Amino acid sequence: MGKKRKHSETATVANGNKHEGAPERPKRTLLGWKDDSIDENKETNSGVSFRNKEKVLVTCSRRISFRYRHLMLNLVSLLPHCKKDNKVESKDSKGATLNELVELKSCSSCLFFECRKGKDLYLWMAKCPNGPSVKFLVNAVHTMEELKLTGNHLKGSRPILTFSSNFDKDPHWKLLKEMVIQIFGTPKDHRKSKPFHDHVFVFSILDDHIWFRNYQISCPHTGTQKIDRGDLEKMTLVEVGPRFCLNPIKIFGGSFGGPTLYENPFYVSPNQIRSLEKKQKAGKYAKKVKAKTRRKMHQLSNPLEVDEFADMWKE
Repeated sequence: MGKKRKHSETATVANGNKHEGAPERPKRTLLGWKDDSIDENKETNSGVSFRNKEKVLVTCSRRISFRYRHLMLNLVSLLPHCKKDNKVESKDSKGATLNELVELKSCSSCLFFECRKGKDLYLWMAKCPNGPSVKFLVNAVHTMEELKLTGNHLKGSRPILTFSSNFDKDPHWKLLKEMVIQIFGTPKDHRKSKPFHDHVFVFSILDDHIWFRNYQISCPHTGTQKIDRGDLEKMTLVEVGPRFCLNPIKIFGGSFGGPTLYENPFYVSPNQIRSLEKKQKAGKYAKKVKAKTRRKMHQLSNPLEVDEFADMWKE
């Protein structure tokens, strides 16, 4: 039997074999094979790269109606980087409560759906904890379940955000555009997002209102066949939903409050609209009463002449 080599001899032989030209085998760890060159590249690029860690807290007030709750759930399904929380009481101190919830959930933005009188829906869009924040009135709400459109896209995929040219005209529209980009744009390499784009968020301004639409990017290919660059023009957009319209009311410098940066001069509250409708209906009744009184006054001022033959058949 041959003698066993000592440990020192095996080490010298291994060191001699390393310099013979064979590449060094990477070290094996519990997480896989460790490559030193990859670690060095990561260390050099770590100081340059920026990672977007945007997270959005989505919540609503108590006594919200079913349609507005479904709209909130539709937005939760469209935003993979959002977190949902329990309902919050709609009081004057809701700003401090929401800022605390955002900090506890380690988020940087908040979408708060506030329902008043079971009819009016207000949307608070805020950057926490330093602001700014915007208060919208939400109109023309149509949820995915209500529309039943043919469009369909993968859940968790990243959207392409498109804006109309009106957003670059006034400074308050520029501010709203930047807030929408930060809140609705899914961060790259987010753990819940898919690494491709297959739908489009469209934000357009019409009559000083922001109209939201969601479209699927439909490609004319079958199976695993790839699309040529010439076929990109054949792509079509199919609407998915939901639909809603945002009417900006005020822009505040802080989170859920603070100094007013902008106030919409054309905004009319829903309470004023309802009171005007009631006055119009009450005006119809008042017109009827006035017509009756005019008729009576006319009859008193113009009495009928006495008929000579009125009592002839009573005898």
